[in-house]
Amino acid sequence: MDLLNNLIYGMSVAVSLQNLGFCFLGALLGTLIGVLPGIGPLATFAILLPISFYLPPVGAIIMLAGVYYGAQYGGSITSILVNIPGEASTVVTCLDGHQMALQGRAGAALATAALGSFFAGCVVTVFIAIAGPTLVKLALLFGPEEYVALLALGLVSGVLLSGGSIAKAIAMVLIGILLSLVGMDVNSGVERFTFGMFELSDGLGFTAVSIGLFGIAEIASSLEDTDGKGRNIAKITSLWPTRDDFRRSWAPVLRGTALGTLLGILPGGGGTIAAFGAYSLERKVSRRPGMFGRGAVEGVAGPESANNAASQANFIPMLSLGIPPNALMALMMGAMITHGIAPGPQVMIRQPDLFWGLIASMWIGNLILVILNLPLIGIWVSLLRIKYVFLFPGILVLAAIGAFAESNQVFDIYVLTGFAVLGYALKKLDFPVAPLLLGLVLGKQLDEQLRRALLLSDGDWTTFARHPIALGLMIVTAMLAVLIALPSLRRSRDEALQGEEGASSPASKFPTA
Repeated sequence: MDLLNNLIYGMSVAVSLQNLGFCFLGALLGTLIGVLPGIGPLATFAILLPISFYLPPVGAIIMLAGVYYGAQYGGSITSILVNIPGEASTVVTCLDGHQMALQGRAGAALATAALGSFFAGCVVTVFIAIAGPTLVKLALLFGPEEYVALLALGLVSGVLLSGGSIAKAIAMVLIGILLSLVGMDVNSGVERFTFGMFELSDGLGFTAVSIGLFGIAEIASSLEDTDGKGRNIAKITSLWPTRDDFRRSWAPVLRGTALGTLLGILPGGGGTIAAFGAYSLERKVSRRPGMFGRGAVEGVAGPESANNAASQANFIPMLSLGIPPNALMALMMGAMITHGIAPGPQVMIRQPDLFWGLIASMWIGNLILVILNLPLIGIWVSLLRIKYVFLFPGILVLAAIGAFAESNQVFDIYVLTGFAVLGYALKKLDFPVAPLLLGLVLGKQLDEQLRRALLLSDGDWTTFARHPIALGLMIVTAMLAVLIALPSLRRSRDEALQGEEGASSPASKFPTA
């Protein structure tokens, strides 16, 4: 009964005219920022943080929260329409979302992303209200050893579930891990693989790398294959998912929501890892894995639900323990402290209007995102009707601006160009790109957590065996590695992934993203 009363109280705070306006402004800004590659909520937070000091505390936090989860959906728009991820967490959406757009189903893809994100946001909002403290206790069980095991499992799963040659997938993961090590070592302060270039001290910008590998490489390949005319886009028949799309989407949305919530409460967790994990999971459990990368609606529903769930689950450790799980939540925490609010176990008691008002505003914000974006689907889809000869120069300019905006360095334009060439070569040689990005995302965290675990144990590798959760995850990882090596599994995997290539479906005439 207390929970219901608290939620009613939070709703009364959130629906005030002032807070509704802040919530709408945050969701709108988040969507627009997500559409622009490279800007991202982190840069926007840094820009809006000084402004938020002059706003009421509750309104300021509600607005910043809206920017955060609004950017998750906004990033899916360019991923689906032009194969350029607006946000790091929407890289995976490119794989099937853009193929759906080429098949004339861009509206269905955008609607699936919006509805999946809305469902995930609503579920996680209830979770924060009911089970936040309990979930935080689970997150506290994870130390460096558990993170190493979890990250190793993610990397091995990426190899198992990627299409094409296993050897090529392993090579791509290893290259991604090596690229993630570029920059200054956080433990010793020593620069690694920078070749004396100051611009590489902070590592390779993920935005420049992902846009180059996916967006620019796709443009180059499209121009070559079509003599500059661009890919043929099937006639857009509907802006809404079909009954079959809904039937195939509901289970991935549920699984993505659960996985995103679990990963979101872990320090370092976020939408990017959750989206990759959800895509791998859907490909594993699907009865038609060969359709992934060719316009499978499950490849949009699962990752989009997971990244939205993770982005909102990030609030759980920050609000409950005062521990920010990532840089964005650290800025959010800084805004709260500036307003005299101390995040932690007492925030629910000392500032109930903030705690319950923020929770209620998340549901309202997700509703605003759906109301805001579903009517705009027709406008977004109309971009695909622009002739490619006019469209691709604009995409290139947008990509260059996005790469530059990440750190305001011209050097990132060179990184973008270099990885565009690499991405084009990988497409020609039939190497999967997604495992490389997975290695880039997880590699740095794996390096940091592994060295931290060994540092705390004085270099004793048996520390992983002394932690039950880490040992269990390591056993699962070893079993997957053994399965990968089995010829019978390789044959069945190849048959599963290639069995539908020759099927007479609209997707068969489009290349893999």
